[in-house]
Amino acid sequence: MIHFEIPKNQSSILKVIGVGGGGGNAVNYMYNLGIEGTDFVVCNTDSQALALSPIPNKIQLGPHLTQGLGAGANPEIGKQASEESLEDITKILKVNTKMAFITAGMGGGTGTGGAPVVAKICRELGILTVGIVTLPFTYEGRKRMKQAQEGIDRMRDHVDTI
Repeated sequence: MIHFEIPKNQSSILKVIGVGGGGGNAVNYMYNLGIEGTDFVVCNTDSQALALSPIPNKIQLGPHLTQGLGAGANPEIGKQASEESLEDITKILKVNTKMAFITAGMGGGTGTGGAPVVAKICRELGILTVGIVTLPFTYEGRKRMKQAQEGIDRMRDHVDTI
């Protein structure tokens, strides 16, 4: 678990949350552009990716389950890891959040399994939620594409738009 603290008077009502490697890369890019008026958050099972991220608000998903080694392209591990870190995710979302953009690369483990969990928390907190996801390249294979579609279907149940 990585600690974070967003003072309520300095927190934006808009959160951009990257889940997994693909989502984290997207959020790192936006953060490095110097976009203001939003809080950026990265959530990952891979502790090395979190350590390399410039984002101050980081949540290590499933530190006990994955030991910081990632989800191994297994969405079920990504889901369980996110559920293990439910309290940390909820805590950061409760700070002044009115709208959330959740970004993830679908088809792998953490983004595919974890993004729907983050979206569900947002829905339960009454936060307007937008999912922004990518699909795998066709050369990555049918299995990865099938996993991606299943993740999108699960996420669709908890977002206002995707």
